[in-house]
Amino acid sequence: MEQAELDALLTREGLNLLDSLDPVETASDVARSVSRLRAAGHSPGLVSAVVGQARLRVRAGAKFGDMANRMLFTRAGLEQATRLSVAMRHAERMRRAGIVSVADLGCGIGGDSLAFAGLGMRVHSVDADEVTAAIAAFNLAAFRPECAVSHGTAEGADLAGVDAVWLDPARRTGGRTETQRVGADAYSPPLDWTFDLASRMPAGVKLGPAHDRDALPEDCEAQWISVDGSTVELVVWTGALAREGVGRSALVLRGDSAHELTAQTDTEDEPVRELGAYVHEPEGAVIRARLIGDVARALKAGPVASGIAYLTGDAAATSPFVSSFRVRETLPADVKHLGKALRSRGIGTLEIKKRGVDIDPAVLRRKLGLRGDEAATLILTRIDGKRVAVLADRVQD
Repeated sequence: MEQAELDALLTREGLNLLDSLDPVETASDVARSVSRLRAAGHSPGLVSAVVGQARLRVRAGAKFGDMANRMLFTRAGLEQATRLSVAMRHAERMRRAGIVSVADLGCGIGGDSLAFAGLGMRVHSVDADEVTAAIAAFNLAAFRPECAVSHGTAEGADLAGVDAVWLDPARRTGGRTETQRVGADAYSPPLDWTFDLASRMPAGVKLGPAHDRDALPEDCEAQWISVDGSTVELVVWTGALAREGVGRSALVLRGDSAHELTAQTDTEDEPVRELGAYVHEPEGAVIRARLIGDVARALKAGPVASGIAYLTGDAAATSPFVSSFRVRETLPADVKHLGKALRSRGIGTLEIKKRGVDIDPAVLRRKLGLRGDEAATLILTRIDGKRVAVLADRVQD
């Protein structure tokens, strides 16, 4: 979104028009809405802004729920925004630590600031992009004057009277639509500056979950977070926001439930085991935090092979930190014989999972020529250096 589009949208006519639109989900919805609004005499700029926002609101429902229908977005801002369920966890940690005032440096469209303000904190939100800062101000308007938004850089923010900072360094090129990832040496604000500030006052620093672990500061808590099966972020907590005795943590959110593993440091892995009656796939946050060993011991399981993040064992047990599968049998790993075996078992619906093998599940599924009414899971991995196909059934939690 450009400034002219935002100016057109932030009028009584623009906002009323946006709120009056039906959900815009598909290209057909876009074409239909544009035609109707243009026929009603609205300007091309206003129509473009309103229909674009209507479509972004639909997409934003996955992160912000019903609140999305009262917010504005840029495409890049929505992609990079923290899910509200995760932001509330950040805010709850701030409140437990006694934080009253927080600076959100690099606030984007204001997702984390909404959570902080919603729990009663005073919030100073800053973003380097003028249009994004204006959108954040709109999204946070209900919390004025306790929540103020300004256009500026993180480095230039006034932190007088602030108890803690939340930093979300930009990890993509500038822009409000299509952006590209950049290396850690090109983050904005720079990581050296970010970690220096975090060493001097309580801070939470949001990073990508694949961030180089060796580049994290000492004496911090590194928390990886998974949401409904996707590993979404790494947060580095410092000062009063870091829990005593916790150096690594894995927070797993599924629906309305939350489960967490914590440890002082990486935990020791269990020895490799022969394939047993069950295969367990640890959540990405557990893998990133290197806490697989604790999960394996709780399940009386061990890795199927060195360096492969699948666990196996004979105990009929599962946990919120894994997805579990009951093994039916092993099948030939080559496509021709594997497809024949699956068709002979009447398997027409197949979930394909893989680790340690270079396979595109979508391409493989087409080659298998599946037919039948049965459903199963196929786990492709390497055991003893050989490709293995494990036919299994997902164990419900």
